[in-house]
Amino acid sequence: MDLRKRLSLQGTLTGSSVANTVSTGSITIPLMKKTGYKPEFAGAVEAAASTGGQLMPPIMGAAAFIMTEYIGCSYATVALAACIPALLYFTGIFTNVHFEALKNGLMGIPKEERQGLKVLIQSGWYMIAPVLLIVVLLVSGYTPMRAAIWGIASCIAIWFVEMHKSTKVSLPKFGNDFIHALHEGAVSAISVAVTCGAAGIIVGVITLTGLGLRMANGIVDLAGGSLFLTMFLTMCCSIVLGMGVPTTANYIIQATISAPAMIALGVEPIAAHLFVFYFGIVADITPPVALAAFAGAGIAGSNPMKTGFNAFRLGFAAYLVPYIFVLNPELVLVRPEGVATSAFIVSILIAIITAVVGMMAIASGMSGYFKDHCNQIERVVLFATGIVLIIPSTGTDILGACIMIGIYAVQRLRVKKYAGSFMGKSSVVS
Repeated sequence: MDLRKRLSLQGTLTGSSVANTVSTGSITIPLMKKTGYKPEFAGAVEAAASTGGQLMPPIMGAAAFIMTEYIGCSYATVALAACIPALLYFTGIFTNVHFEALKNGLMGIPKEERQGLKVLIQSGWYMIAPVLLIVVLLVSGYTPMRAAIWGIASCIAIWFVEMHKSTKVSLPKFGNDFIHALHEGAVSAISVAVTCGAAGIIVGVITLTGLGLRMANGIVDLAGGSLFLTMFLTMCCSIVLGMGVPTTANYIIQATISAPAMIALGVEPIAAHLFVFYFGIVADITPPVALAAFAGAGIAGSNPMKTGFNAFRLGFAAYLVPYIFVLNPELVLVRPEGVATSAFIVSILIAIITAVVGMMAIASGMSGYFKDHCNQIERVVLFATGIVLIIPSTGTDILGACIMIGIYAVQRLRVKKYAGSFMGKSSVVS
């Protein structure tokens, strides 16, 4: 089976930022270096994108399934609520990479070296069947266990198809491969089972003794009843725990301790749980312990700490988006009482558009390029404008849009001036 096909949707399936970085990075990082990106940037791009795999619906790792038990909702509700925040996260990464390419004059892989989309679809369109089947079964109300069994069955069917395309079907070979797959699955499940078992003990102790409620009240008291300070303390706890604890265990601990504190201050339950979920994940790209970035640095042959800070910069949206959807629950599809469906849809579309533009402004400010190279003042203004655009308010949206248009116009005039000066010098030389 072509390795590229197997890795295309791996990030949403593995549930591990490091595993995804190592597996897909062996292909993507050399390609980025070949294109012209610096090693530390190439490793950071892979780490940031791989970390977002657990944030991207429809399959978001084991923690998303556990979230349904805490909140008391369906898996489809969690997956839909995570759609817009995931869109903003990957928009931030994409625009950062795009502006970096423009800044350094990098070009893509030549067309003659790329396979066309039509060819790829024709040769392996059926390989997406297991993912689609699992999603359909989950949305239809099937248990995760049954959906997984049918997904495995579809993978085996695809396996037979691939074997038949390359050589004749060999039952002994199939038996050996099947036993090897069972072995790999069992080894991978051990860490998850042990983590869930240990986390279950922690949850039981915290719940039965009432410690969770006391700690939640303690966080609120320490924050003085301030929602912003409560969110900040929760963020710090989630990131610190995430530096040494797997995502699932981290989420369970924070969902038991910190999420109730936020809910007590009036935060929507789905927003509170996604908040701790996000910060538990981005610990993998947060220096000084940025495991995913360090794994990417090993493949890229770059400085691990520089790669970690580049990954932090690329994934900066993940540090802002949770605050935004807590303040504006519409971004996680929570409809306020008394709001008509049509008005709710319009408000969501406006929030998405302004937030995406805000992500672009932040990426431009951090990379130092928009229409042209930015000076220090423009970078600060663009970054601040991105924050303003993400904040849910009509006034801030209008202000941010006006600033963005103004900076674009200034840089466009500057580019024309440079072009005119260059043409003038060329004519004098000739």
